[in-house]
Amino acid sequence: MAYACVCHFFFVILHAKCAKLKNNDMILDKLENADWYYDSVPGLKEFMKFYNDNDLEEMPACKIYLDGKDLFVNILDFKGKEESKCRMEAHKDYLDIQIPLGDNEEMGWKAQVDCQEVTQEYDEGKDVEFYGDKATARFVVPAGHFAVFFPSDAHQPGIAPGKEYRKLIVKARVNN
Repeated sequence: MAYACVCHFFFVILHAKCAKLKNNDMILDKLENADWYYDSVPGLKEFMKFYNDNDLEEMPACKIYLDGKDLFVNILDFKGKEESKCRMEAHKDYLDIQIPLGDNEEMGWKAQVDCQEVTQEYDEGKDVEFYGDKATARFVVPAGHFAVFFPSDAHQPGIAPGKEYRKLIVKARVNN
């Protein structure tokens, strides 16, 4: 748990001092700091307007299109899993903004280029490829925080054994 706090602190300090992030910098931060990343994370500004204008804890689980298929949010009533049941995944066309609302969620990360064990080939329709690789980093995304995963970031979300909570997954197109 101490590692997650240090990791969070590092990302906040590093990214708060950057005027512009490169499109391959994974981000972990508080939702209240989202405006720091508007120039670097496609769709984040539009999503935050939607987030601030709606009570997403009370809204039914669904998919909402904010800008057609270029920007949408999946509102999920999520059931966390054991790490062994959570698959490493990566996307080519969309970035993921993962936001646990009701509870903390552990996630894994590995550079996509370092993933060697493809367990499910890339599905263009779902924009996902799965891997059997182990994460090189694990961290906690506290409730009310967000993690941004670019196409260069393989990630292993959903590690929260026995927990049930509301979660948002924002998908923003970065490649056509």
